[in-house]
Amino acid sequence: MKWIKMELETTTEAVDLVSAMLSELGVEGIEISDFVPLSEEDKKKMFIDILPELPPDDGSATVSFYVDPDTDVEELTKKVEEGLSELSGFVSVGSGTMKASETEDKDWINNWKEFFKPFRVDDTIVIKPTWETLKEKKESDLVVEIDPGTAFGTGSHETTRLCILNLKKYLKGGEKVFDVGCGSGILSVISMLLGASYTAAVDIDPIAVGVTGENAAVNKLTALICEKDGGNLPVFTKQNGVIEVTDGNVIEDAALRARVGRSEYDVVVANILADVIIPLSAVVREFMKPGAVFISSGIINTKQAEVERALKENGFEIVEVVRQNDWVSIVAK
Repeated sequence: MKWIKMELETTTEAVDLVSAMLSELGVEGIEISDFVPLSEEDKKKMFIDILPELPPDDGSATVSFYVDPDTDVEELTKKVEEGLSELSGFVSVGSGTMKASETEDKDWINNWKEFFKPFRVDDTIVIKPTWETLKEKKESDLVVEIDPGTAFGTGSHETTRLCILNLKKYLKGGEKVFDVGCGSGILSVISMLLGASYTAAVDIDPIAVGVTGENAAVNKLTALICEKDGGNLPVFTKQNGVIEVTDGNVIEDAALRARVGRSEYDVVVANILADVIIPLSAVVREFMKPGAVFISSGIINTKQAEVERALKENGFEIVEVVRQNDWVSIVAK
C-alpha cells in the first residue's frame, strides 16, 4: 500500500503545539527532524563512538506524518494552515510550508533483515540469523543462531567479532563470565557455547533482557531473568549451565554490582563504547578473580590511548591489543 507523506516546516519551539494540533485533526503519529544537540543522557544511550556533525541549531524543525491515499490533501492542508494561524498568536510557527509526496508502505522494523546473512567469524564459528538457512556447514562448525530484534548486536560488526575471537582464545572451559552491556546476548550465548559454566549478563536497556533470553533459548541454552526482590534489586542465583540476565547500570549502582558478585568471574567482556569502558574500568575489578581477564571492545582507534590510560590508572596490565580496521579490542588483567 502507498501512503501520502506530509512534511510541515515549523520551529522547534512550536513542535509540541503543532503535534497537539495534528492529533486533534486525527493524525496518529509524527516524526520530528531538527538540529537540536543531543543531551548528555541521550549520548549515553547511543551505540556509536563518533556522533554525526550536525549543522548549527537554527531553531527550525520539520514535522512529518503519513495519511491514507484517500485523504483529501487539499482539505487537510487548509485545516493545518488554519491551526498554524491560531498557534501563531502564541508561538513562532516558522514558514508553515507544507508539501506532500507518495511513499511505499514498508516494514521498517524488519526490513534490515534482508541484509543480515550467515557469516563466518573464523574457521569454526558461524553466526546465522534465525530466519536464514545455512547452506554450507562443516562438522567442526559452532553455529550460533541470533535474532537481535530491536536490541543491539548481530555479530557482524568488527567490535563484536574481536570480542568473539578473544573469548575463543581465553575460554578454556568451566569459567564464569560476566557480559556487561549484553545487547542481543550474542557474547553471553557464545561464551556458554565455548564452554563457560555460567554467564551473568546486564544491560541498561530492558529490551535487551528479553532478547538475550530468546537468543539463549534458540541456541538450546537456559536463560533466567533475574527476579526483583523487595528492594527492587535483581537476585542472581549463580546456577551452573545458565545465563542470568537483568537490566541496570553497574557503573552507577553499587548494590547491583554486589548482586552480580564480587571476585567471582574469570572473564568480563564489554563490547560497548570507549566513553563507557573508561568509567567502567574503575569498578570492573570488583567482579574479577585474581588473574581474570577483562575483554573490552567497541573502541574506535582514536580513543585507544584514553582507554589504555584509564585501565592502567585502575590497576590493570594490558595483555594484548587486537585490531580490525578502525576498531580496537583490549585485553587486560
